[in-house]
Amino acid sequence: MSLKSKIYKFLRIWNDVDAVRKGRVGRRVGRRVAGKGSGKLLRKLFK
Repeated sequence: MSLKSKIYKFLRIWNDVDAVRKGRVGRRVGRRVAGKGSGKLLRKLFK
C-alpha cells in the first residue's frame, strides 16, 4: 500500500468520526453511496 493510499484511508476514517461527532452520518453515507453509484454509471458509459 502506498503512502498516498494510506493517507486517504486515514482521512476517510477521520472524516467518518467527525461526521459521527457532528451528527451528520446519514448525509455522509448518502453522499458516499451516490458517488459510488454515479462513478459506476460513468464507467459503464465511457468504457
